[in-house]
Amino acid sequence: MHGEESLTHRLITESLSRGVAKIAFSPPVVCVYNPLEYALLPHLLYWDKFGGGKKEAVFLGMNPGPWGMAQSGVPFGEITAVRDWMGISAPVGKPSCEHPKRRVEGFSCKRSEVSGKRLWGWAAGRFGDAKNFFGRFFVLNYCPLMFMEESGKNRTPDKLIPAEKEKLFQCCDEALRRYVELLGADMVIGIGGFARERARAVLAGSKVRIEGITHPSPANPAANRGWAKLADAELSAIGIKI
Repeated sequence: MHGEESLTHRLITESLSRGVAKIAFSPPVVCVYNPLEYALLPHLLYWDKFGGGKKEAVFLGMNPGPWGMAQSGVPFGEITAVRDWMGISAPVGKPSCEHPKRRVEGFSCKRSEVSGKRLWGWAAGRFGDAKNFFGRFFVLNYCPLMFMEESGKNRTPDKLIPAEKEKLFQCCDEALRRYVELLGADMVIGIGGFARERARAVLAGSKVRIEGITHPSPANPAANRGWAKLADAELSAIGIKI
């Protein structure tokens, strides 16, 4: 990534991180993780290594998973994919409030994020070297925060109370607009319905085309019947040649 691009993405990321850090979240949310704070180093490495140049499309996820971006700082960042396929590893700190069922161990984490394993496994299988994939595409999350209830259960951004959701979406919307402009993408592909709808709302009136594919989550029955082939078919239907 060139110097000017690198500076721009860092400014966007810093602004997003500061903005969401100012929001107070009420029960049932008891812990909030912001990987843009404690896992900033690998996050910046991800951008610096793969964020340069104009992208054909941006894949957009919802928010960090407990064993993915919450550990590695990389969207859908299942540890083995980030470390071994992307060649990224860096020190990771701790969130200010750490849930006992969702410990942050960084690149020492032994748990596997299924969604990330599926997404990056598909990318590796179809493109081989990571540079081949990122030469055409980039992957972002709409929201940088992970929310946990007392039980350790994830609470997704769409389930937050309206006033908190509004403040959060304002920060995330602005960052998404700026990221997409920086990446020069002609298309945003929402991974799951939430991301697709946020992209449509944020980029309405622009020339950026908004599409969507099925989320690779194990909670999604369709994804459990062979997500890679499903993604191939859905991407082919919207004109993406793999």
